[in-house]
Amino acid sequence: MSDSKPAVDQRFFASAPVSVGLARDFADKSLLAWGLDALADDVRLCVSELATNAVVHGMDDDFLVRLIADDQYLHLEVHDEQPLWPEWRSSTRTMTSGRGLHLVAALSVGWGVEPGRPSGKIVWSRFRIAAVPQEMPC
Repeated sequence: MSDSKPAVDQRFFASAPVSVGLARDFADKSLLAWGLDALADDVRLCVSELATNAVVHGMDDDFLVRLIADDQYLHLEVHDEQPLWPEWRSSTRTMTSGRGLHLVAALSVGWGVEPGRPSGKIVWSRFRIAAVPQEMPC
C-alpha cells in the first residue's frame, strides 16, 4: 500500500450458506489484487466466521462485506440488518458453536461492533499490514 487514498472493495451477498464461501473468495481476490495475500489465511477465517454469523443470525437480508486497506491496517467489515449485537460467550470444551468471535479476536489486532447506517450493525476486525523492508542503498 502507498501513502495515497485507502483501497476499498465491497460486495453484497445473499443470506444463504453458499455465500460464506463466496465471501471468502471475494476477500482472497481483493487481498491478492492489493498485494496483501500474506494476510489471506487469517482474513479468510474471520470473513468466514463473520459472514456465517450474518447468515445464521441475520434477518434473511443480504449482507455486505467491505475491505478497506490503508498504510497500516486492513479493515474487514460485515454489515447486516440484524439490530441485535453478537454476544461474547465463554467457551467450553463441549460447545459446538459460539467460538467465532474468539477466533476473530485471536487472529486480528482488534474487533468490535457498531450501529449500522442506517440500520442493523457492523461487525469489524482489523489486521496489521506488515511493513515491507526497504533495501538499504549501497
